[in-house]
Amino acid sequence: MRDAPPVLLAGVGDEASPDLDGQLEALRRLGFRGIELRTLDGVAVADLDPARFAAAARRIAEDGMSVVALASRIGGWARPVSGPFGRDLGELRILADRAHALGCRFIRIMSYPNQGLDGAGWRREAMRRVAELVELAAALDVTLLHENCSGWASQGVEHTLAMLREIESPHLGLLFDVGNVRVADQDPVAFLGRVLPHVRHVHVKDVVWDANGAAQFTWPGEGEAQLAECLSMLEAAGYAGAIAIEPHLAHIPHLGITADTATLRECFVEFGGRFERIARAVWRAGRSQ
Repeated sequence: MRDAPPVLLAGVGDEASPDLDGQLEALRRLGFRGIELRTLDGVAVADLDPARFAAAARRIAEDGMSVVALASRIGGWARPVSGPFGRDLGELRILADRAHALGCRFIRIMSYPNQGLDGAGWRREAMRRVAELVELAAALDVTLLHENCSGWASQGVEHTLAMLREIESPHLGLLFDVGNVRVADQDPVAFLGRVLPHVRHVHVKDVVWDANGAAQFTWPGEGEAQLAECLSMLEAAGYAGAIAIEPHLAHIPHLGITADTATLRECFVEFGGRFERIARAVWRAGRSQ
């Protein structure tokens, strides 16, 4: 497509449809060639039985779609720092095998919301866990991408940078979610400017704050996430990774919100089309400079 950005456009599949065929169909309609896998029919990728996973892998390969990342629940909003750590190590082992089968190297993690620890104890235990996960990831030849969503390192850019200094490894990078920064009442451009060299994958959503002081998700470019400005920074830096839409308009997992399949798909496709127009304009402007 003329003026299309030279990055792989993708989407978090279950934001478009519960089932894999619906996820792939929505991405084909957009002309996006990457998919980030989170759940299939409501089942997390790590929990799929081997036969069902193998069938899904074959279907994705037949479609010619690239798997850009696997979402995990490791360190996420439902797995606090005082919870059992063994389940996260086990999930990572399963996802690493599945990532290799899919030709993918990236697994998304977070850094453990607090539960019952003081501030110093939270940092110490969260970093111990992430460090052990990164060590295992290195042995399994995959890369963990910390998303600025939930956990100790998601409190702000200083926390994120502290994690990267403490756990310095080529097997740990960042998943920069444009909208999540604004949900946390932080400045997306300022945040990205500090972490840009570490960003390996990008999520796109947009956010407005309503009259009651609550964050509400909205169409790309219509919110306060400074989406075009962040894309311009990525373009200027020569970012060549994937950019995946995660609209959170009709499907918001952490809130238990989801719409019917037709609404999911149409909302996803509309969001993707609007986002692509913004991205195309940003990369076109970058080429003209």
